[in-house]
Amino acid sequence: MAKFVLAGRADCPYYAKAELLADYLQKNLPDFRVHKITQHPHVWEEWLKDLCEKNKWSHKKSPIIWRELLDRGGEGLLLGGYNEFLEYAQLYYGVTSSMTTELMKIIAQENLETHIEKELEEETKKDLIHPLQVWITSASVPACYNLIPILTSGEVFGMHTEISLNLFDNKQAEENLHVIVTETRDLVAPLLRSISICTRVEDAFLQAHVIIILDENTDQEVYTLEDCIRSRLPLCRLYGYLIEKNAHDSVRVIVGGKTFVNLKTILLMRYAPNVAHNIIAVALGVEGQARAALARKLRTTSSCIKNVIVWGNISGNNYIDLRKAKVYRYESAIWGPPNYSRPVLSLIFDSDWVNRQYVETLKKLTATGKQFGAILSAHSIATTLKYWYHGSPPGEIVSLGVLSEGQFGIPEGIVFSMPVKFENGTWVVLTDLKDIEISEQIMTRMTSDLIQEKLVALGDLISFQPYQSETDIAKSDEKTSLPTTYNNQENQRVSDAVDLLDLIPQPISEKPYSQETINDSEDKSVEEQQIN
Repeated sequence: MAKFVLAGRADCPYYAKAELLADYLQKNLPDFRVHKITQHPHVWEEWLKDLCEKNKWSHKKSPIIWRELLDRGGEGLLLGGYNEFLEYAQLYYGVTSSMTTELMKIIAQENLETHIEKELEEETKKDLIHPLQVWITSASVPACYNLIPILTSGEVFGMHTEISLNLFDNKQAEENLHVIVTETRDLVAPLLRSISICTRVEDAFLQAHVIIILDENTDQEVYTLEDCIRSRLPLCRLYGYLIEKNAHDSVRVIVGGKTFVNLKTILLMRYAPNVAHNIIAVALGVEGQARAALARKLRTTSSCIKNVIVWGNISGNNYIDLRKAKVYRYESAIWGPPNYSRPVLSLIFDSDWVNRQYVETLKKLTATGKQFGAILSAHSIATTLKYWYHGSPPGEIVSLGVLSEGQFGIPEGIVFSMPVKFENGTWVVLTDLKDIEISEQIMTRMTSDLIQEKLVALGDLISFQPYQSETDIAKSDEKTSLPTTYNNQENQRVSDAVDLLDLIPQPISEKPYSQETINDSEDKSVEEQQIN
């Protein structure tokens, strides 16, 4: 029996002609067998070179054809290229090929398309064999407990993508991690290939495709805001080193939680520079709180409200922008199909509520962090990941913390929440939105804190000086005229939220330092522009 191996570049016309001739011989000759190999044009030359070195052949063009001696064993015998194969078929079998040049090119193009399709199929099969490696840091915190069922449901990564969960935390949390592992296995989730625990730092993020950074669970006490900021540096530096060393080249890192989210994100980018473009901060939790407050006012559901934009510091001074916000399926005198929407600000006639009560409500939520619980944190992370992999809903604006490149007049080099859309596995900042200019005062208030946080964390700034507008300074001057024991700057972090802080020095652990939204009274002109 004669077995021939026909190999060539997928888009080679001569390979196409030799293939047709070989198929004819195999169909009509009982003892003739052919095995075909195609290679992508980008890898053909390297593949051919390796093949010839292995078999000690000399051949430089496509196709290459050799004969394997099935009945004798031993190495194959090189026949040559297309001309040699055609000559062999004419001499031994009296068969030749009359394929036209035009037909050769058509079949060559079809071969290339088929080859690419097969490669994609192979990649899909590999995904099934090698599941997506998902790592969760600080995995003993409640947010992880709520996140796992969503990740294993198939809603985030797709119904055909298996995942392996890796729970990373310190040794003291190991007992809690074992409880989470047991409950997760009891879910019998069909897309969960495995779940494991990691407490060894050097093994963290091995071959990670996705890394979810949650708020660290720490009992460390710090007595000043500056110490609280600096305490984030060592862990982010360690994570950055491990990501660079152990994670997959295309790893996606998502930072969630309610404390120093922007700061942790920029530090991770600094210490994992090769994957900085794939590190983002989750802002959907704050956006969800803003939408829910609007829904209560309008007596509708929060899912019907879209395009609320969160600008600035996700866990600090931010600006909730309603100028693009819309409400769908709103019950009123005007009714339309499901895709019909109305501007939110056109339905709220109480400007005082928007400029004062709404702002104060969000300020308190952000300042205390009490209502930013584990369920909201888990859902916002999972939704952001889902958009990252599958795209955000068409036409919708999503808030996301990304590295600023100077868009909207934002200083470069800080992580800033801004409007984006997700598509094709990445995000695009919506710089083409109209009528969303931000006043200089609001921009300064947001960026000042972010820049100082970064400088304090890196040791380039000794003390943090909260931004103060002229109104803040006037209020401060009034307060200094009253007798007080604790009027120093370290205990005056947020002038508008003194009632939320204890003036006696106490540990600052997971509570953000300055959580007021910037839509306060001195910036009222911007909100009034939203309504008028």
